[in-house]
Amino acid sequence: MIWLTWRQFRVQFLVVATVVAAAIVVLAVTGPGLADDYRRLTTGFIRSLAFERLNPNLYYIGQALLYAVPPVIGAFWGAPLIARELETGTHRLVWSQSIGRRRWLATKVGVAGLGTIVVTGLLSLAVTWWSSPIDDAINAGQSSNTYLPRMFPPVFAARGLVPIGYAAFAFALGVAVGLVVRRTLVALAVTLAVVILVQILTPTLVRPHLLEPTDRNIVASAENIRGFLLDGSGPDPQVKQIEVATGAVGAWKLSDETVDKSGNALSVLPAWMIDCEPGPPPGTARETTPNPKRDVCFQRLADEGYRQHVRYFTADTFWSLQWREFGVFMLLALGLTGFSFWRIRRDLS
Repeated sequence: MIWLTWRQFRVQFLVVATVVAAAIVVLAVTGPGLADDYRRLTTGFIRSLAFERLNPNLYYIGQALLYAVPPVIGAFWGAPLIARELETGTHRLVWSQSIGRRRWLATKVGVAGLGTIVVTGLLSLAVTWWSSPIDDAINAGQSSNTYLPRMFPPVFAARGLVPIGYAAFAFALGVAVGLVVRRTLVALAVTLAVVILVQILTPTLVRPHLLEPTDRNIVASAENIRGFLLDGSGPDPQVKQIEVATGAVGAWKLSDETVDKSGNALSVLPAWMIDCEPGPPPGTARETTPNPKRDVCFQRLADEGYRQHVRYFTADTFWSLQWREFGVFMLLALGLTGFSFWRIRRDLS
């Protein structure tokens, strides 16, 4: 039964495994050089990457692969695994050969599921290891408009354990959908759409609730102000929102809202707050120009009790959040697998 499963599954496995193996080889060859550059250049490491082509491209390719693997595995490994047999009726031949439906399903899910975890785990390990000098440099405070801290949603799901959880969930979902719809193309399309939707929605609907974030009230000042959201044009635009820096390097900010002295959030800010607009960028000629109106504005903000209520995850919560999100998706995968065993026993002939 294991040999039969392998023969049916080997083509799609080898296609994905070949791409992943090629990526791992390239990362293994270039990774030591990247790590040496980080040790040699220290604070100038991120700036030096702007003059390279290969390493920045590999950074984004590795990230893209880890986002692509779960939907591909779910759609092309999980969905056809059972749906194709049910659609063609070949499952009846196997069941008539003294092989029970539970053993049949367990063998198929076991072989392909193990392949899912191994392939995704190896790719995630390689990408996480290769990217660690860049992630460490960003978390150490080196500034960049290109690379994000690993706590940020676009990077978080392409590191550590989370891609493995996503892939396991996607595979189990594909198997369950295939059992329900019994049509390969329909199961493939549904699985692909659901997995991509889950990847999009998880950072906003699930991840912020997995761990208690840091909760602070910060007084806005000329040193920590980072941006204004204005509504309207002309000489008197309305201030809708202001943003401040948390002072925590590499942190992922969940919310940043202005509250009054009673703690009530404000949707529209007083018109005089426009005078607190951020100054010129550091290093420009106007940076040292005095601005009495801005100084008065920030003092008024403090005197009238306005604060920025900020919630964020610090960089040191990365692995705690990784384990929790990984656990959520592994539980979902186990639940879907349990449903598949129930379904094949109760509703199929």
